[in-house]
Amino acid sequence: TTTTTSSSTSTTTTTSSSTSTTTTTSSSTSSTSSATTSSTSSSTSSTSTTTSSTSSTTSSSTSTTTTAGCNTFLNLTTYSVGVNPISVAVVDVNSDNKPDIVVANFDSNNVGVLLNTGSGTFNAQTTYSVGTGPQSVAVVDVNNDNKPDIVVACWNSGNVGVLLNAGSGIFNTQTAYSVGNYPFLVAVVDVNNDNRSDIIVVSYGLDTVGVLLNTGNGTFNPQTTYVVGHNPRSVAVVDINSDNKPDIIVANGGSNTTGVLLNRGNGTFYPQSTYALGGMPTSVA
Repeated sequence: TTTTTSSSTSTTTTTSSSTSTTTTTSSSTSSTSSATTSSTSSSTSSTSTTTSSTSSTTSSSTSTTTTAGCNTFLNLTTYSVGVNPISVAVVDVNSDNKPDIVVANFDSNNVGVLLNTGSGTFNAQTTYSVGTGPQSVAVVDVNNDNKPDIVVACWNSGNVGVLLNAGSGIFNTQTAYSVGNYPFLVAVVDVNNDNRSDIIVVSYGLDTVGVLLNTGNGTFNPQTTYVVGHNPRSVAVVDINSDNKPDIIVANGGSNTTGVLLNRGNGTFYPQSTYALGGMPTSVA
């Protein structure tokens, strides 16, 4: 039985999102990987922090569909953020046991933090300047102070930015690490079992995956890169052979393959093994 009830009030929400990607696809299903250590540098960028005086728009359009005891969600509430928000994480960043929203605003060149009010609503975003074209965001404690920090891959500027949590949901100026052309996605996982979260990033333009090992104080060594397939778009870091060492799995969008790089145990990885997939794999989990 399906019962549909609708009532609506006038709401106007304008969202702009535009992404254009050109991918050259080859049928290669095997490749030889080599590891190289990039001579990269980290730099601290001058960052301004602003609180946006944005208002939320509540849509009163309510639709309830009941089918075999299943209900849909009610009452969409939207929050203004930057231009072309492209990646989001939901993590408690101010230790009040309420999950907050962290969003990468691609065309605004910033990340926004929307703190949870406790009633299922959020404050207006506070923005932090990062590199150009922030593409992917992760929120993980990288300096072992029990406060989640922000790690963001910036597509246009070719860097990864790290914003340490100052407490109370406020973040410090970013430190930027060069990683090469078009970093597409970032993961933050301890890959060398030293209880420090490391950074793993796929670079779409270089056909590599980079590993930046954590020095222990919230800073990172220059990346070590591993050749993968063409135009990698996604990465997951999981122990797949039950040896208690996280391995790297990459979706190679331009090669129609997934690549698996097994962990040697010291934060370095074996050359990838590839597995043929369908056309243009874009995400892996």
